[in-house]
Amino acid sequence: MRTVTLTHVFAHPIAQKYLKRSGLAHAINAAYHAYHLALRHGVNVDLATKAALLHDIGHYTWYKNGRWDYEQYRQNDIHAIKGAERAHKLLIRLGEHPQNAKEIALAILLHTDSYLPEGEWKRTPLQAIVKWADEADEEPGGRHHYRTISDDFAWKKIRQLDELVSRQHAQGRLGDIV
Repeated sequence: MRTVTLTHVFAHPIAQKYLKRSGLAHAINAAYHAYHLALRHGVNVDLATKAALLHDIGHYTWYKNGRWDYEQYRQNDIHAIKGAERAHKLLIRLGEHPQNAKEIALAILLHTDSYLPEGEWKRTPLQAIVKWADEADEEPGGRHHYRTISDDFAWKKIRQLDELVSRQHAQGRLGDIV
């Protein structure tokens, strides 16, 4: 049984604050990409969509002279670390199973290479899905974080995605879930 749905996550004030700060349209698009990628690769769609939705909630906005500075962001940002921590705490508060919260947080932690030392990292299938979902919606210069979406349309898309995930659950095709 899904104890915590995407709707529960999305409704929480902490999620609302940080999703809007980091790019709500991007987060929702990444969650949809994660859903389709998870289906294709046999990965748990519930965990994949939650991780993709929350993957950028650790963003700090880097400005120089009052303007977004993409290069400063690329050189100094560690948003995946902060995001993993925020997501884990949020999911535990909402009642997510601790093992699921940990898997989601680790997928968020490893969704980008921007802060990691150079070299290849072996990701789990869930971690790879979240990385690919993020990359599928990226735009040059970080512009994907500044696309806008109305609150009403965001809610509609979250409810639709939640329904898709629930159908997979009802059909017993969520994959491994604790």
